[in-house]
Amino acid sequence: MVCMNSLQKKTKDLFNGITAKEIFYIFTFTILTLLLPLSFMLLAKFSDAQYYLQTLTWYHSPQHFPYVLTLALHINPLILYVLVSIISVASFIHVLTGKIVTLSDPSPPSSTVVQPRLYTAWVLLCTFQVCVGLGIEGSIEAGLYDSDESSFGVERSFLSRVIFLVGLHQTTQAWARMVVRPVVDDTVFGVEREVRLVERVVVAASLGGLWWWRLREDVESLVVMVEAKKEQLMDVRVSDFVGWWLYYLTLTIGMVKIVRVLIGMATVFLCRTSATISKVEHCEIDDKV
Repeated sequence: MVCMNSLQKKTKDLFNGITAKEIFYIFTFTILTLLLPLSFMLLAKFSDAQYYLQTLTWYHSPQHFPYVLTLALHINPLILYVLVSIISVASFIHVLTGKIVTLSDPSPPSSTVVQPRLYTAWVLLCTFQVCVGLGIEGSIEAGLYDSDESSFGVERSFLSRVIFLVGLHQTTQAWARMVVRPVVDDTVFGVEREVRLVERVVVAASLGGLWWWRLREDVESLVVMVEAKKEQLMDVRVSDFVGWWLYYLTLTIGMVKIVRVLIGMATVFLCRTSATISKVEHCEIDDKV
């Protein structure tokens, strides 16, 4: 009963004081933040489609594809690979060194966002939206989402999936901090604002839902496709290598994050143990005196 009351109190505190404007802010912020994990899923689908196109060319079987898909296959991957690589590298720097890479100058909350860097964030966000929208439309039109099976039936271990999810969560946080938050803060409230716990919970839950729905299997095409092409003696393109690199970079980010968390927990445990031992020794000395 006590635990239930405590949980209800924490839930009430979490959503306490949320206005309709803040609900709209959280919804918009969450949707725009999910553009990055959706980009990973799209790149995996593009990898599948490009493999299919190469296979048709390999066996000299011409096939006509929708114009939207052809346009997406030739433009979207290049732009998305560059943008996702920038965000992933920024996230890797943050998780490795602790230095936060942002598009706005360090400033206290409730201050105006720097305009030139805000424009940069707007350009990046709009580019992501156009690429993801065009990619989803072309992929659906081509029927790339009809199958729920992973590529070639190859599945990674549960541990590697969990580590990748941690890395993807870190990368998504970097994307939200660098691009999404400055734009949404300036658009909805006109100033920078403090990060609330409810926003983190909603984004994490949405990412987890997207991961469980499709992303956990689809994203593995980025690394499986390269291995399949090598086995079949097919040409491995630069885009395939970049996708393979992004997958393992995200996996590395997850590993570094987990190691840092474990080191932090061990440090806290050792400090508490040392403090407890020192307190006991001090008490024994006082008793002797």
